[in-house]
Amino acid sequence: MSLVNETTQWQALQAHWDAMKDVRMQDLFAADRRRAQSMTLEAAGLHLDYSKNLVTPETLDKLIDLAKAVDLEGWIRRMFEGEPINSTERRAVLHIALRNRSNRPILVDGQDVMPEVNKVLARMESFVGRVRSGEWTGHTGERITDVVNIGIGGSNLGPKMICAALAPYQSESLRVHFVSNVDGTHLVETVRHLDPARTLFIVASKTFTTQETMTNAASAREWLLAALGDSAAVARHFVAVSTNAEKVAAFGIDTANMFGFWDWVGGRYSLWSAIGLPIALAVGLDRFLELLEGAHAMDEHFRTADLHENMPALMGLIGLWYANFAGARTHAVLPYDQSLRFLPAYLQQGDMESNGKGVTREGVAVDYSTGPVVWGEPGTDGQHAFYQLIHQGTQMIPADFIGAIHSHNELGDHHPKFMANFFAQTEALMRGRTYDEALAEMLDAGMEEERARFLAHHRTFPGNRPTNSILMDRLTPHTLGALVAFYEHRIFTQGIVWGINSFDQWGVELGKKLANVILDEIRAGKVTGDHDASTRALLDHFIRRRKG
Repeated sequence: MSLVNETTQWQALQAHWDAMKDVRMQDLFAADRRRAQSMTLEAAGLHLDYSKNLVTPETLDKLIDLAKAVDLEGWIRRMFEGEPINSTERRAVLHIALRNRSNRPILVDGQDVMPEVNKVLARMESFVGRVRSGEWTGHTGERITDVVNIGIGGSNLGPKMICAALAPYQSESLRVHFVSNVDGTHLVETVRHLDPARTLFIVASKTFTTQETMTNAASAREWLLAALGDSAAVARHFVAVSTNAEKVAAFGIDTANMFGFWDWVGGRYSLWSAIGLPIALAVGLDRFLELLEGAHAMDEHFRTADLHENMPALMGLIGLWYANFAGARTHAVLPYDQSLRFLPAYLQQGDMESNGKGVTREGVAVDYSTGPVVWGEPGTDGQHAFYQLIHQGTQMIPADFIGAIHSHNELGDHHPKFMANFFAQTEALMRGRTYDEALAEMLDAGMEEERARFLAHHRTFPGNRPTNSILMDRLTPHTLGALVAFYEHRIFTQGIVWGINSFDQWGVELGKKLANVILDEIRAGKVTGDHDASTRALLDHFIRRRKG
């Protein structure tokens, strides 16, 4: 089977880049007075301006020709119809079913999955209602005031990001915390000021065998029992999100308080499932459903919109344009909303675990770039850290700017100042500043000419740096759901074009396997495995110093 870069559509794009690489965006705006209007899209409460990209209508046509050559529209249909598009694990990919608010039947092996999805939501509603109302109490009869979610990867990043983003909607009487790292410091510092009698733990592990999660869960259990002294307390202070009833029961959790999900839910796409239990506890089931509704609205847009007007598809294709033809190796996500501070980290997993692959679905090695490095921090903190590189560095770094028109915290003129930076940064990245402009500015300010001519080289900005601007009226559960779904489908689009499976993650397995071997050696106090010289020396040093 031929690789995508062997297609005529790919070759046409390569030739087109050769013609576009020296084009200035400012010239594109000058040539098309309606460029900003024609390169704006609205969907599911999000407003996208993608006009500050090094693309023309011809570029977009060629990118869409490539998408059609790999049958992107057919793959979208197959995902929504429950076909097993995760080929290496022979599974459907149905996070979209978890937020299917239309309740349209979605079949897997001939069975509609929606009744089971709705059944879990109903169980979540009952449990959340009992905890938030105070009906559910701890072992000593006291109301729960703190919830600690113990999970890692998708069982941590998604719920943690959403809870932070929706802080204005949270109950003041119920605080939610997250523990993921197997470093004992994470658990110890999290529970240090909590009252065991008022703390509820959620252990999120599909198999109930994840090393980091179960190590933390066992230590949390010991912390609880040291304070309450009765093993029966575990059932009142622990619940599970898992499918392994036997191990859940052995831990001491009542399986009536075990919330399941399905093998067609990938970890990094699982916040919409019972993995989202801490979200529902934090904001209430109604707000959780609004989150699902926002994602469903974006799903319907992605499923039905023509590719020329399809927000996630276009953004995926434009990202591919930079990665494969312009040589960009990273993609920055820059939220201008402090509530979205964990979004870049969440999207790191979503994108890099999905598309960090070097072989096609058929197992053929690729010879083109796939997943970019995704990174970022909230503005304006990032402006005083890494924006220097984006503005004047030697790399092209496409960037997404995300902001809200209204803040939940309208303090004085903070938000106008904040968003002024949002708009100024995208304008500066596009326009840049020439040597002559920098020189004239300094001379007008009265600087001595020789000094000004020297500094002008340092105060020149190349510009022509691509950005996308995403605005919403306000960060709500609905708009947040739409935003996360937008990025999920952007990732999907790129994976389909690259011909890779975005829904497995075999790359995490080898390190886990070797860690188990090394852990046995550390416990035994002796290196016995067949390690390379560096690893053996490091282990010897570690073990000797631990003994000392």
